[in-house]
Amino acid sequence: MARPLGKLPADWAVFVCALLAGLPAVVLALALLWTRTHNEALQCAFSLLIIVCWLSFAGMARGRVVRPLQTMANLLLALREGDYSFRARGARHGDSLGDALAEINELGSVLQTQRRNAVEAAALLRAVMAEIDVAVFAFDDKGILRLVNRAGEKLLAKTGERLLGRPAESIGMAECLGGAATRMLSPTSFSGTHGRWGLRRSQFREGGRPHQLVVIADLSQPLREEELKAWQRLVRVLGHELNNSLAPIKSIAGSLGAALLRKPRLPDWEEDMRGGLEIIAARADGLARFMEAYSQLARLPPPAFASCRLAELVQRVVALETRMPIALLGGPPVELSCDSAQVEQALINLVKNAVDAALEQSGAGSEKAGVRLGWRRDAASVLIRIDDDGPGIAQTGNLFVPFFTTKPAGSGIGLVLCRQIAENHGGSLTLSNRDGVPGCSAIFCLPVSHAAP
Repeated sequence: MARPLGKLPADWAVFVCALLAGLPAVVLALALLWTRTHNEALQCAFSLLIIVCWLSFAGMARGRVVRPLQTMANLLLALREGDYSFRARGARHGDSLGDALAEINELGSVLQTQRRNAVEAAALLRAVMAEIDVAVFAFDDKGILRLVNRAGEKLLAKTGERLLGRPAESIGMAECLGGAATRMLSPTSFSGTHGRWGLRRSQFREGGRPHQLVVIADLSQPLREEELKAWQRLVRVLGHELNNSLAPIKSIAGSLGAALLRKPRLPDWEEDMRGGLEIIAARADGLARFMEAYSQLARLPPPAFASCRLAELVQRVVALETRMPIALLGGPPVELSCDSAQVEQALINLVKNAVDAALEQSGAGSEKAGVRLGWRRDAASVLIRIDDDGPGIAQTGNLFVPFFTTKPAGSGIGLVLCRQIAENHGGSLTLSNRDGVPGCSAIFCLPVSHAAP
């Protein structure tokens, strides 16, 4: 039994359809030939001619359809194999097969351009990764190293051939795939080179599988440079303050020594002596206060965390300020885990600064200057806000410079101490001028991990 037409190959289906299309005409021609003509030789010759022409035209129809399809198949096979150089002839617009071939040619050109761009981008990426001094590693979902740059090879003191394809445990990088995504690896050692290393880890997908990208940078040199700059700034500040005190002490001591050696002494030499000694004592006291303030900043102990209610802590801070009533705006009930003594001291300093600014503005003619304190909690932190109606911050760049102050009797460590307390609790302190109105806003922030509702 013949197979159904739908089960035939496409080329044979076209051939059979062409035969069936011409079959009525062939049957009619043969019937007329054999009924109207009685010459048997002529009947056989014309019958053979009709059948040969019938089969030839059916074959031509088959070839006309099959050859473009075969061309398309070959082009698509080349595209699948990554060969984008083949192009089809006869790709012209205006007929169905020509349009299809033209679109395939255009697809090949687009893919060829994209592959060239991808190859150039990959070459640029390899060149950049080879030149940067940051170690880059890529691990698959099983912890197998799939990519490493030249800095990574130098860090582990092994070539890429010895590293690629090996698990993280065998190359000493198991700890880099766990823990916090951004952290310091200090102190630690890679290939015998000790230093302080900064790690950043992120995730990406390749081939539908999750991978981890690990970037390790040696922070020793930048940290040493920052440490040197910090020491230089500290020496400049200490030298400036010491000179400010020792220069007048030396000058007055010399004057007093000269007065004692003078014969005869002046009538008011005792008064001059007493005044000079008072100045020396005052400068010595000022220098002692400065050194004590510096010692206080340097000796700040780590916080001793304990549970406390924020509302009660704030009320104690407000009650200590007697120069001006503080508008307590309040906030939601919050139970903190913190060093209440340190946080209270920081808030006392911030409230004192706000009241100083408000009193300064009131002395300049403003009658509405005041201070407001409140807090709120968001998803990540507890924010304690102190607003004042003072003149605002004139030099925002020097806010947290140690020993810098604009107050005649200031020590210049209050804001530095407050920020250090906040950062020791994992939080932050920011000060900024209020928008559109005079005054300053101080926001003392503690992370929500140190707070419980």
